[in-house]
Amino acid sequence: MPNDLSHARLGLAVPRRVVRLASRRNRLKRLMREMFRLRQDLLPGLDVVARVKAICPEEQFKSEFLRLLDDCRPAERVERSANPS
Repeated sequence: MPNDLSHARLGLAVPRRVVRLASRRNRLKRLMREMFRLRQDLLPGLDVVARVKAICPEEQFKSEFLRLLDDCRPAERVERSANPS
């Protein structure tokens, strides 16, 4: 969702029902925060909320989260980054 700020914000939900161990829930949240931090400048003025619904291998999880962040990017930024000029 758009926000009235000049920067993006991230909300996370990793339910205990999906990931039982607190250490694993915390690791997933650390991974998501770091991936978001590295791409935050590409998402100006957005609130992004990510909720984990099922557990999967870490590499698949990373690629799905990155796909989510890419889907949130404005269209003109995606086109510019695809064709560096």
